[in-house]
Amino acid sequence: MVFNSMTDALVACDKDRLIVMVKTALEQGESADDILNHGLIAGMEVVGDRMESGDMFIPEVLMAAQAMTECVEILKPLLEETGGNHAAAVVIGTVKGDLHDIGKNLVAMMMESAGFVVHDIGVDIPAETFIAAIKEKNAKIVCLSALLTTTMPAMKQTIDAISESGIRDQVKILVGGAPVTQAFAETIGADGFAADAGSAAKLAKSFIQ
Repeated sequence: MVFNSMTDALVACDKDRLIVMVKTALEQGESADDILNHGLIAGMEVVGDRMESGDMFIPEVLMAAQAMTECVEILKPLLEETGGNHAAAVVIGTVKGDLHDIGKNLVAMMMESAGFVVHDIGVDIPAETFIAAIKEKNAKIVCLSALLTTTMPAMKQTIDAISESGIRDQVKILVGGAPVTQAFAETIGADGFAADAGSAAKLAKSFIQ
Protein backbone atom coordinates (compact mmCIF):
# COMPACT_ATOMS: atom_id res chain seq x y z
CA MET A 1 0.00 0.00 0.00
CA VAL A 2 1.23 3.47 -0.88
CA PHE A 3 1.09 4.79 2.71
CA ASN A 4 3.14 1.87 4.05
CA SER A 5 5.76 2.58 1.39
CA MET A 6 5.87 6.24 2.44
CA THR A 7 6.36 5.21 6.04
CA ASP A 8 9.22 2.91 5.03
CA ALA A 9 10.89 5.67 3.00
CA LEU A 10 10.58 8.13 5.87
CA VAL A 11 12.04 5.70 8.40
CA ALA A 12 14.88 5.02 5.93
CA CYS A 13 15.47 8.82 5.70
CA ASP A 14 15.14 8.55 1.91
CA LYS A 15 13.96 12.10 1.25
CA ASP A 16 14.13 12.01 -2.54
CA ARG A 17 12.10 8.80 -2.79
CA LEU A 18 9.58 10.12 -0.28
CA ILE A 19 9.02 13.37 -2.20
CA VAL A 20 8.43 11.43 -5.42
CA MET A 21 5.95 9.16 -3.63
CA VAL A 22 4.03 12.10 -2.16
CA LYS A 23 3.75 13.83 -5.53
CA THR A 24 2.72 10.59 -7.23
CA ALA A 25 0.08 9.89 -4.59
CA LEU A 26 -1.40 13.35 -5.13
CA GLU A 27 -1.47 12.80 -8.90
CA GLN A 28 -3.29 9.52 -8.33
CA GLY A 29 -5.98 11.24 -6.30
CA GLU A 30 -4.95 10.56 -2.72
CA SER A 31 -5.97 13.38 -0.38
CA ALA A 32 -3.37 15.59 1.30
CA ASP A 33 -4.92 14.76 4.68
CA ASP A 34 -4.55 11.02 4.12
CA ILE A 35 -0.96 11.39 2.93
CA LEU A 36 -0.13 13.50 5.97
CA ASN A 37 -1.82 11.28 8.54
CA HIS A 38 -1.41 7.77 7.16
CA GLY A 39 1.94 8.18 5.42
CA LEU A 40 4.01 10.91 7.05
CA ILE A 41 2.77 11.17 10.64
CA ALA A 42 2.56 7.37 10.86
CA GLY A 43 6.17 7.21 9.70
CA MET A 44 7.36 9.71 12.29
CA GLU A 45 5.60 7.69 14.99
CA VAL A 46 7.82 4.75 13.98
CA VAL A 47 10.85 7.05 14.05
CA GLY A 48 9.89 8.20 17.56
CA ASP A 49 9.50 4.63 18.75
CA ARG A 50 12.88 3.68 17.33
CA MET A 51 14.53 6.70 18.90
CA GLU A 52 12.98 5.79 22.25
CA SER A 53 14.26 2.23 22.00
CA GLY A 54 17.75 3.30 20.90
CA ASP A 55 17.43 1.92 17.35
CA MET A 56 17.65 5.38 15.76
CA PHE A 57 19.91 8.24 16.78
CA ILE A 58 19.55 12.02 16.67
CA PRO A 59 21.23 12.56 13.25
CA GLU A 60 18.87 10.02 11.64
CA VAL A 61 15.85 11.48 13.42
CA LEU A 62 16.78 14.95 12.17
CA MET A 63 17.12 13.62 8.60
CA ALA A 64 13.69 11.97 8.83
CA ALA A 65 12.14 15.13 10.26
CA GLN A 66 13.68 17.22 7.48
CA ALA A 67 12.30 14.84 4.87
CA MET A 68 8.85 15.13 6.41
CA THR A 69 9.08 18.92 6.60
CA GLU A 70 9.79 19.16 2.86
CA CYS A 71 6.85 16.87 2.08
CA VAL A 72 4.53 18.87 4.33
CA GLU A 73 5.50 21.99 2.36
CA ILE A 74 4.21 20.24 -0.77
CA LEU A 75 0.95 19.36 1.00
CA LYS A 76 0.36 22.69 2.77
CA PRO A 77 -1.55 24.51 -0.01
CA LEU A 78 -3.89 21.51 -0.35
CA LEU A 79 -4.32 21.15 3.39
CA GLU A 80 -5.27 24.81 3.60
CA GLU A 81 -7.81 24.38 0.78
CA THR A 82 -9.57 21.59 2.67
CA GLY A 83 -9.33 23.25 6.04
CA GLY A 84 -6.30 21.16 6.93
CA ASN A 85 -5.57 19.60 10.25
CA HIS A 86 -7.06 21.66 13.07
CA ALA A 87 -4.29 20.48 15.34
CA ALA A 88 -3.67 21.51 18.90
CA ALA A 89 -1.22 24.36 19.45
CA VAL A 90 1.99 23.73 21.38
CA VAL A 91 4.17 26.42 22.96
CA ILE A 92 7.75 25.29 23.59
CA GLY A 93 10.76 27.08 25.05
CA THR A 94 13.82 26.79 27.26
CA VAL A 95 13.27 28.36 30.68
CA LYS A 96 14.78 31.56 32.02
CA GLY A 97 18.55 31.44 32.52
CA ASP A 98 19.14 28.52 30.16
CA LEU A 99 20.47 29.02 26.62
CA HIS A 100 20.44 25.39 25.44
CA ASP A 101 18.24 24.61 22.46
CA ILE A 102 19.26 21.36 20.71
CA GLY A 103 16.91 19.16 22.73
CA LYS A 104 14.12 21.72 22.51
CA ASN A 105 14.51 21.99 18.76
CA LEU A 106 14.33 18.22 18.34
CA VAL A 107 11.17 18.03 20.46
CA ALA A 108 9.63 20.84 18.40
CA MET A 109 10.38 18.95 15.18
CA MET A 110 8.89 15.73 16.53
CA MET A 111 5.80 17.61 17.75
CA GLU A 112 5.33 19.13 14.29
CA SER A 113 5.82 15.71 12.75
CA ALA A 114 3.09 14.39 15.05
CA GLY A 115 0.68 16.95 13.59
CA PHE A 116 0.80 19.70 16.22
CA VAL A 117 1.04 23.41 15.42
CA VAL A 118 4.26 24.30 17.23
CA HIS A 119 5.23 27.78 18.42
CA ASP A 120 8.90 27.74 19.46
CA ILE A 121 9.49 30.86 21.56
CA GLY A 122 13.22 30.28 22.01
CA VAL A 123 15.64 30.12 24.94
CA ASP A 124 16.05 32.02 28.24
CA ILE A 125 12.30 32.56 28.38
CA PRO A 126 10.72 34.14 31.49
CA ALA A 127 7.40 32.92 32.84
CA GLU A 128 5.46 35.94 31.62
CA THR A 129 6.52 35.25 28.02
CA PHE A 130 5.26 31.67 28.27
CA ILE A 131 1.96 32.97 29.66
CA ALA A 132 1.58 35.55 26.89
CA ALA A 133 2.28 32.90 24.23
CA ILE A 134 -0.24 30.47 25.74
CA LYS A 135 -2.93 33.14 25.61
CA GLU A 136 -2.02 34.42 22.14
CA LYS A 137 -1.79 30.99 20.52
CA ASN A 138 -4.58 29.37 22.55
CA ALA A 139 -2.09 26.62 23.36
CA LYS A 140 -3.24 23.28 24.73
CA ILE A 141 0.26 22.01 25.52
CA VAL A 142 3.31 23.79 26.94
CA CYS A 143 6.78 22.25 26.85
CA LEU A 144 9.44 23.55 29.24
CA SER A 145 13.08 22.61 28.66
CA ALA A 146 16.04 22.90 31.03
CA LEU A 147 19.52 21.50 30.48
CA LEU A 148 21.15 22.79 33.66
CA THR A 149 20.45 21.81 37.26
CA THR A 150 20.71 25.51 38.12
CA THR A 151 17.80 26.38 35.83
CA MET A 152 15.48 23.56 36.93
CA PRO A 153 13.89 25.80 39.61
CA ALA A 154 12.77 28.13 36.80
CA MET A 155 10.49 25.32 35.63
CA LYS A 156 8.61 25.40 38.94
CA GLN A 157 8.51 29.19 38.89
CA THR A 158 7.01 29.09 35.39
CA ILE A 159 4.38 26.50 36.33
CA ASP A 160 3.50 28.47 39.46
CA ALA A 161 3.13 31.65 37.39
CA ILE A 162 0.89 29.87 34.86
CA SER A 163 -1.29 28.70 37.76
CA GLU A 164 -1.44 32.19 39.26
CA SER A 165 -2.43 33.64 35.89
CA GLY A 166 -5.62 31.58 35.91
CA ILE A 167 -4.91 29.54 32.76
CA ARG A 168 -3.43 26.41 34.31
CA ASP A 169 -6.52 24.32 33.62
CA GLN A 170 -6.42 25.03 29.87
CA VAL A 171 -2.95 23.55 29.27
CA LYS A 172 -1.00 20.37 29.82
CA ILE A 173 2.60 21.08 30.85
CA LEU A 174 5.44 18.79 29.77
CA VAL A 175 8.98 19.13 31.10
CA GLY A 176 12.24 17.63 29.93
CA GLY A 177 16.00 18.02 29.68
CA ALA A 178 19.09 16.15 30.77
CA PRO A 179 18.81 16.70 34.55
CA VAL A 180 14.99 16.45 34.69
CA THR A 181 13.30 13.31 36.05
CA GLN A 182 9.78 11.99 36.43
CA ALA A 183 10.00 12.54 40.18
CA PHE A 184 11.03 16.17 39.70
CA ALA A 185 8.21 16.71 37.21
CA GLU A 186 5.69 15.44 39.77
CA THR A 187 7.22 17.60 42.51
CA ILE A 188 6.81 20.83 40.53
CA GLY A 189 3.29 20.08 39.34
CA ALA A 190 3.95 19.26 35.69
CA ASP A 191 1.50 17.02 33.84
CA GLY A 192 4.21 14.91 32.27
CA PHE A 193 7.90 14.21 31.75
CA ALA A 194 9.60 12.96 28.59
CA ALA A 195 13.13 11.61 28.40
CA ASP A 196 13.42 12.13 24.64
CA ALA A 197 11.73 13.82 21.70
CA GLY A 198 9.86 10.73 20.53
CA SER A 199 8.24 10.06 23.88
CA ALA A 200 7.43 13.78 24.26
CA ALA A 201 5.41 13.72 21.04
CA LYS A 202 3.70 10.50 22.04
CA LEU A 203 2.80 11.89 25.47
CA ALA A 204 1.46 15.10 23.93
CA LYS A 205 -0.77 13.09 21.60
CA SER A 206 -2.14 11.11 24.54
CA PHE A 207 -3.16 14.38 26.22
CA ILE A 208 -5.43 15.49 23.38
CA GLN A 209 -7.02 12.17 22.42
